Amino acid sequence: MDHYPRLKARHREERDGYSQSLSLRVHRALSWLNRAEQCEDDDGRFIFLWIAFNAAYAQEIHGIERDTERAKLSAFIEKLVSLDTDRRLYDLIWKQFQNTVRLLLANEYVFPDFWAFQQGTISEDEWKQAFSAANRAAHAALGAGRTADVLGVILVRLYTLRNQLVHGGATWNSGVNRDQMRDCTAFLSTLVPATIELMMDNPRTLWGDASYPVID
Repeated sequence: MDHYPRLKARHREERDGYSQSLSLRVHRALSWLNRAEQCEDDDGRFIFLWIAFNAAYAQEIHGIERDTERAKLSAFIEKLVSLDTDRRLYDLIWKQFQNTVRLLLANEYVFPDFWAFQQGTISEDEWKQAFSAANRAAHAALGAGRTADVLGVILVRLYTLRNQLVHGGATWNSGVNRDQMRDCTAFLSTLVPATIELMMDNPRTLWGDASYPVID
């Protein structure tokens, strides 16, 4: 399903009532969502969807493993969840993508410490212990219905895949990463429009300034 035409039409109707910063963030995010929905391959679609999410979030996501970066992202996600009165994000986790979430949690190839072990910076025991601990925490969040916490964990896994692609650590249309690429792309293709729509639903919320403002 393509979400761009409906969301763009809504943005044109409502943007005069938005702050300049929110309108710019939504405009940019929608432009990349549009490009993603035109893409015929999962690799390209995933990259464009990630850019769209970044545009909505309006902060460059880098070093997401760091506590400060994760705290910023967590605050953004918690804000979205608190505003989600229709429980779109809840349904994303517990209805639409319940199996996908569990598959991603079990997939070591989208866990950052697995690659740290492959690069020789940590031991095999260290990455396996970190993987077990992270998954215990994630399953506890699942059991308690903590949508924001689960979304945060999933985005860290998606960020690992993003790094592989953007830094040339994967082959286009590779046969060895199709499962995680397919699952991550499907998840993002629903999360991104939901994020944009929640922002448009709440134009009076303080979303912050857009990165790289337009300079005349």
